[in-house]
Amino acid sequence: MIHEEITIQDTITAERFVLRPCRKSDAGLIAMYAADERVARGTRSIPHPLPPGTIEALIDRASQPDRTEDIWVIDGSEQGHAEALGMISLERMDRNQSEVFFWIAPAFWNTGLASEAVRALIAANPHKSERVFAEVFQDNPGSARVLTNCGFDYLGDAEAFSVARGATVPTWTYTLKVD
Repeated sequence: MIHEEITIQDTITAERFVLRPCRKSDAGLIAMYAADERVARGTRSIPHPLPPGTIEALIDRASQPDRTEDIWVIDGSEQGHAEALGMISLERMDRNQSEVFFWIAPAFWNTGLASEAVRALIAANPHKSERVFAEVFQDNPGSARVLTNCGFDYLGDAEAFSVARGATVPTWTYTLKVD
């Protein structure tokens, strides 16, 4: 893949927020949310406790032209909500496939924001993927519901390493064929 093709990352509009590229000014609010153990334990990559500079490094990586993952902030400020409600990303895989990852700040759990963000990202299909995959830890049924609510089909059990937990954790894997 030619790196120039992946440098531009569009803003995606949803009903209650926009998905927009990360900005350096996001670091404080995102770090506050990511430092919450409940958020970190639901992801593969966020450490807990959160070391200084972790989110700044993530934001810097998100702007690199040779990145393999596009990361969006779920920004509700245009609709009177918080400037950052969580994050969602799409990682490029081979054979025209991608994997979606997401987290929502605990203050906004059970509001449908995660489902709306996943639907908006899939509808925009910025990677022009034919198939999107996702995985959730088996002790996180809320995120599993997000995926099934968005039309993902259960594919099977697996496991993934969680930095925050310092352990390999059982996962459920899902897939969605994109029209």
